[in-house]
Parts: sequence; structure tokens; C-alpha cells
Amino acid sequence: MSEWLVLSLAMAAACAVVLSIAFLNHRRIGDDDDPSETPDVIEYMTMMIGVIYAIVLGLAIAGVWEGRSAAQEYVRQEAQALHEVSVRAEVYPADVRARIRADVTAYAAYVVEDEWQVMAERGELTDEGERLLERIRRDVTDYEPKTDHEGQAYQPLVDQVAAVDDARSARAAGAGATMPGVVWFGLIAGAAVTVGLIFTLQIRRSFREMLLAGLFSALIAFLLFLIWDFDAPFGRGISATADPFFEKFPGLR
Repeated sequence: MSEWLVLSLAMAAACAVVLSIAFLNHRRIGDDDDPSETPDVIEYMTMMIGVIYAIVLGLAIAGVWEGRSAAQEYVRQEAQALHEVSVRAEVYPADVRARIRADVTAYAAYVVEDEWQVMAERGELTDEGERLLERIRRDVTDYEPKTDHEGQAYQPLVDQVAAVDDARSARAAGAGATMPGVVWFGLIAGAAVTVGLIFTLQIRRSFREMLLAGLFSALIAFLLFLIWDFDAPFGRGISATADPFFEKFPGLR
């Protein structure tokens, strides 16, 4: 099922629940009820709870967006370091250079074609990806430079392989969900309380009040969906992409 369809259904369901409760609540209110009699303290508490929940939602959105941006940066660093390994191998003999570049391309292809799907589905990396990276490391470190020029290029190549490994480890750390379960409990409970407080203000069944209640509940549902979508940096609709790999290795497309 499309995530945008899930969002539409969630927003529609939130509106339907709130409006249904409002209609049912209105039917049991007597004709002599005066909505202007709502105590000032209830209005004040409703406002304060809404403000506090808005701050919590903002912090949650900022947190998951930062995690998504960091995940994209890790992918860029990994692709850039791989590209540097391939380019800097130019000073090595043809057979060594060809082997390094072939293994770099194989690793990049595996990441975007196979490992990316595993990250999206299970939030983890694969042993095969680690094996392919180890093969690149062995290609670089096992070669003994024959000239001064090759010797000068050796350590930078080793450093770039280490940079690939570091970025891969960071990508692994960011592959899973970033929001703890207890935070989700607070967000959902807060949404229920915040929307439920609408009814303490003795909402009537006028079009204007029904429209505002529906829009408010739909907005809360949308923001919760946004947090959920960003919570898996590699696994959902608005997620980090493999574009840096395709930019550095056009042959992968």
C-alpha cells in the first residue's frame, strides 16, 4: 500500500473519529446548554497543553529530519571515498589498478542494488557488503609499492578505504528507526489528549466548528505520519537516496 494512501486514510480516519464524537456529544447536550459558560481555567489549560504538544511535535520532527539528513551525508561520504580510491589507484600498475577499480565498482553496485533493499526492509547491512569492502582493503594494503610515486599514493589510498569503512559503519548505525518506543507512546497519547480537549470547550455542531475540528485532527495525523516517515532514514517514502553512488559511478544506472 502506498505511503501517501496510508497518510490519506489516517487523516480521513482522524477527521471521521473527531467529527463522529462531536455529533454524538452534541445530541446529548440539552437545549439550555450555554457554551460560553466554559470555565476560564479549562480554556487556559487547553491552550497550554496544545502549546506544549506543538513544541514536542516540533522537536520530534526536527530530530528525525536531522537523522535523515545525517544518513544522506553518510551515503555521500561513502560514495566520495570510494570514488577517491578508484581515482587514486591510477598510479598503480595496470593489473592492480584494474583489480581495485573492478572491486570498487562491484561493491558500489552491490550497495545500491541489493544492500539498499535490505536496509529498507530490515534496517541492517549485510555480510556480503562487508566481504566486498574487505576485498577492496586487501587489494590496497597487500600491494607493495615499487616506486616513490606509488609509495606516496599508498597511505592516502589506505586512508580513503578507512573513510569508506567509517561511513559504512555510520550508515549501519542510521539504518534502523531512530525514535524510541516510549517517545511514540508519548506522541500518540499527547495527540489523543490534545484532540480530546476540543470537547471540553463545548464544541457545537456548526459548520465552522466542525471544519476547524476536522482540520485540526487531520493536521495532527499528518504531523505524526511525517515523523513516522522520517523515522526510518532508508526505509520509507521521504528517505535518504543512493544518488551519490550514481553520481560518482554513472555506470551503475
